[in-house]
Amino acid sequence: MQYNEETPRRAFVKQSMTAALAFSALPAVAALLNSFPAEAETLLSGAPVAATEKAFRQGVIGPAELSLATSQIATGKATQANAKEFAGFELTEAIAVTTVLKDLKTPVPTPDAKAQATLAKIKNTPAGPAFDKAYIQAQLENHEFLRDLAEDYLKKSAGKTTPAESQTRHLATLALATFKEHVAITKRILGELGG
Repeated sequence: MQYNEETPRRAFVKQSMTAALAFSALPAVAALLNSFPAEAETLLSGAPVAATEKAFRQGVIGPAELSLATSQIATGKATQANAKEFAGFELTEAIAVTTVLKDLKTPVPTPDAKAQATLAKIKNTPAGPAFDKAYIQAQLENHEFLRDLAEDYLKKSAGKTTPAESQTRHLATLALATFKEHVAITKRILGELGG
């Protein structure tokens, strides 16, 4: 802002100080965002991110726990043949994934509000077509998240050679194939259910 006779001195000083303060805060904001890169990216983009093996494992375990809980319910409540079959396969997968992640000492997070709402919906929806749709829709959303997380991790961890990163890249590569397959299967089943 340029000072001229038409601009009151007080307005000029105030706007100049405001701009100076804003610019001086930028490094602090950048430092804060850089101290939590994955969290900051998730907040800014809304997409799942994982730049390290630890972030990937921590990103997978919550959805895997949700999948385990909902699939345990679905094996008893699903009525459509393909939804019921998927629930059995998914339960086995979720048990395997959570077991491996816990063996790797991955902490299990407290379920967030969305996970709690999903689990409540699955628990409270009576068996039948509405349940089948709710369960398969939840599995589709879960696997889309996991697919995107695995793809992001594999992209960001390319070239990392520590043993932990290499092993987790192998795990993510295998998991990505299953995540993609389950996205396709749940979409097909939802189509069968009219959803």
